[in-house]
Amino acid sequence: MISCQGATSITTFVFFLCDKIEPALCKAVFERTAKDIAEDMKSKFPDFKSNRANLEVCILRYLAEEENFEYFKQYLTSPKEFFWSYIEGRVKNHCLDESRMLRMFLDSSLESLYGNILSAVYFSSQIVKDRKDREYKISLWLDEFCRELAEVINLPRSELKGIEQQEVTDIEFLSSAMAKSLTDLRDKLKAELADADLSSFARKPHTILAEHFSGCWEQCPFCGSVCANLIQNHDGDHQSDFHRPRALMGTRWRETDHLVIDICSSLVSSNCKFNVGDQQWICYKKYRNAGPPYSTWNIVPDSSTQVYWKWFVSHFRAELEDLYNKKFQGKGEISEAWQRITKQEALSDLDTCLATSMGRKNHSGSAV
Repeated sequence: MISCQGATSITTFVFFLCDKIEPALCKAVFERTAKDIAEDMKSKFPDFKSNRANLEVCILRYLAEEENFEYFKQYLTSPKEFFWSYIEGRVKNHCLDESRMLRMFLDSSLESLYGNILSAVYFSSQIVKDRKDREYKISLWLDEFCRELAEVINLPRSELKGIEQQEVTDIEFLSSAMAKSLTDLRDKLKAELADADLSSFARKPHTILAEHFSGCWEQCPFCGSVCANLIQNHDGDHQSDFHRPRALMGTRWRETDHLVIDICSSLVSSNCKFNVGDQQWICYKKYRNAGPPYSTWNIVPDSSTQVYWKWFVSHFRAELEDLYNKKFQGKGEISEAWQRITKQEALSDLDTCLATSMGRKNHSGSAV
């Protein structure tokens, strides 16, 4: 039989220890759940199964299917922010729909961590229960317990100094009392987690997912296309796999209000000129002479324009004209061939462009 004093010591010990475990366990549940959600989405959603080039194709597909010009504006002017917003939206749809996926993820993490802590209680008890040195038995138990949980929850051994002097000798009773208290703690946290949403996470699942698609976000000064390099602050020039019509940035032909539908990768092989302010005109062929940001880009001459952007310009002609107060006339006239392009043809072109991009041999650190 355990003495009243011994029982009281164990009760005090268990209360103190579980009081320390609770915030550490709660934090660990959210951290593990955030990682699990990110990994789950990377395995199940085509958007997140590959690299940023693939994600961009999925985003462009989404934009075409929505046919919302405001979304396109956000994407064209602030691509990084739009990428993050898109990822956040996908995570919310996955976790907060009627299937209550977030609750399932949280419960799963809680059960797993609860099992880890129970195992640590059992393991620590098995190691020290037969030791003869009563004076240090509970201190050794705490040493083993914290060591077992080192990779599970953040429970510093130094914070438990206050209870290591408790007179606890009946390790089996301690183990039983801990198991009961931990079960009560699990049930309490499970009830509290039922009302959790994504704002409850210190580090959001979509943040973890978005970081997988990090890299350089510099935009071409001519057309706004994003640098394809997967390394932020990379060495060497910026480079984009596919440039766009300059009309997307509101560029007009000199002394007219006619939008430029040519792409910059075509213009850099021409004798046309562009303005860099103060009436200074630079030949596209010598665009690097304009200095930064132009000189930091390697724009490879290429006369082909993606079908997708031809469709976009034709489909949102009126919106682009209103946005920039300019016209698709003169040298910027949209051809009948562009106007005949269907949305399905534009979407099919995305897949072709992705395959082309994936097949290219890139330098180290470049997107593929």
